Amino acid sequence: MSPSPRSIAPWLVAVLLLGSACSTPPVRVERGDARWVHEALTRNVLSAGELSAPSRALLERLDLYDEFRRHPDVALGELHAGLEPGDSERLFALAEASFLHAEKSSERPWYLASAVYAWAFLFPRTGPVQRPATDPRVRLAFDLYNRGIVEGFALPGGDEVRIAAGRYELPFGALDLSLDPAELQWAGYRFEHFAPAAHFEVKGLRNRYRQPGIGAPLAASFEPDPRQSPPPASDRIPDFVKVPVTAVMRLDVSQAELSSGTLHGTLELYSHDEIQSVTIQGQQLPLEFETSSSLAYSLQDSWFWDFSFAGFRSSDLLPVELERAPDRLLMLQPYRAGRIPVVLVHGTASSPGTWADLLNEIENDPVLRNRVQMWLFVYNTGSPILYSANLLRRALIATAKELDPEGRDPALQRMVVIGHSQGGLLTKLLVVSSDDAFWRNISREPLEEERGDRDALALLERSTYFEPVPSVERAVFIATPHRGTHLLSRFRIGGIVSWVIKLPASLVKGLVQLARRNPEAEAVARLRRLRGLPTSLDNMTPGNPTLAALEQRPIAPGVSAHSIIAVRGDGPPGGGDGIVNYSSAHLEDVESELVVRSGHSAQKAPASIEEVRRILLLHTAAAGDALRGEPVVAPARGW
Repeated sequence: MSPSPRSIAPWLVAVLLLGSACSTPPVRVERGDARWVHEALTRNVLSAGELSAPSRALLERLDLYDEFRRHPDVALGELHAGLEPGDSERLFALAEASFLHAEKSSERPWYLASAVYAWAFLFPRTGPVQRPATDPRVRLAFDLYNRGIVEGFALPGGDEVRIAAGRYELPFGALDLSLDPAELQWAGYRFEHFAPAAHFEVKGLRNRYRQPGIGAPLAASFEPDPRQSPPPASDRIPDFVKVPVTAVMRLDVSQAELSSGTLHGTLELYSHDEIQSVTIQGQQLPLEFETSSSLAYSLQDSWFWDFSFAGFRSSDLLPVELERAPDRLLMLQPYRAGRIPVVLVHGTASSPGTWADLLNEIENDPVLRNRVQMWLFVYNTGSPILYSANLLRRALIATAKELDPEGRDPALQRMVVIGHSQGGLLTKLLVVSSDDAFWRNISREPLEEERGDRDALALLERSTYFEPVPSVERAVFIATPHRGTHLLSRFRIGGIVSWVIKLPASLVKGLVQLARRNPEAEAVARLRRLRGLPTSLDNMTPGNPTLAALEQRPIAPGVSAHSIIAVRGDGPPGGGDGIVNYSSAHLEDVESELVVRSGHSAQKAPASIEEVRRILLLHTAAAGDALRGEPVVAPARGW
């Protein structure tokens, strides 16, 4: 009997459905977004919180991927137990999978395990392994090693990293680390606290720089080391400075140590201003540093921001932190012989914090960072300009003498001074000879004929008679009002604001004593007509006698000068920056002049910073090979 149509129908439907299912191949490709495909191929535990393609492929091949998702400890144990000499593929997967497990479990021993496996992958006991430059696992292994150190040694809360010798737990054993106490010493100080740069977001800087390499980048605080004598000028380094340092965990790892679970190594610490690369197994490798985050961290904790207006209003206000550096010249790093000082002088109602972007760029220039050392001058910007310039002059001379009393470092005789706005006027006063041009604004009688307190007369002399500072070889003027600022005359801002400025007590006291002892002197009468001492705003008013006299003084022979002039928006080159006109900022007979499109805060403008970089590269090249400090390579330590 043949089947009825009704009985055939279900079988026919099943066959048709099976055929339909088989019409779409189970293995195939589909056209997709190339960016998505690239992301899927390159994501890893650090970028996406999941295993990279090589690690997942190995776990899938060993039938451990599902086990890793369900029981990561068990899967990692099996992966570790299967290690054999030279098994780099397994070591890399262990490094990445251990880090992922640490992230999910918050168990710090797994972070250290990740660093150990990454080191063994990168530096096997048998010596360097030649891997193609295109192998993405190499850079990821460095990053896992660096991050593994940071997270593995992090204190509760994660805001600080512990750098200390001791025995540290590993999931498969223990790690014994030694640390030479000398590693914690820095220029007469001792490093005390270490913040993880990997945890910082940087705000307020145009660029964030990280030198990729090996080691955990940290921002270190420091305290005086009572066991060491501080080197010259170390008291000029402010307490708020955070030093970019790198921690390296150098290991002695073989298959036997990994199997036994007993590992040994040393902790090493390097500061960015001293050493920038390290030798491991005969390879010279760059150290990983985070300079931008350390700079931002330093400035965040500084008194610079509060001082900007307060220091303008009161000429005697000094932060407590400046008591260690009474001449107001600060250094962000210890003095290094052979590196040319670059001195930054800020403008009115401002502070050294306004140089942040320029400091960030110069510190990260691969040539300049080993050729120059950055110094900052802090002054009360409401004081008379001649008075502030006298302080700057004395600070530079005293610092050079303190650092190099026998005059053996030629770099200290090739200083570059960069001044913004009023700071540019102070800078010019370092490189001109005044004769008696400033004194004649006070008196037609010779200064030596004045009667009065000896200290008062000495201060008057220092603040009216200037000679070029021999150590200053180049000057850079940024948005400098050489002929005054039109705002002070057009809107009479100077007269309105000057009354709130408290002038230097030493200067006022000295002149009062001079007036009492010599009441008929022309100088005293002149000051009475002026109704008191001029402030910096008075000095920067067009037509001011001090400003007019300074404009007429030529820059000394042998000094190179450069102008960076700001013009706001798309205005003509003859316009101005809103505060200083081009006609006021322009100087004849400078080596170069650059007009940048910027407001008055031109020291922050990218074009200005690039011009400063160009000038410094020119200056250091002209200084010759004898002055060039080369980056130091740290040799292997005991391995």
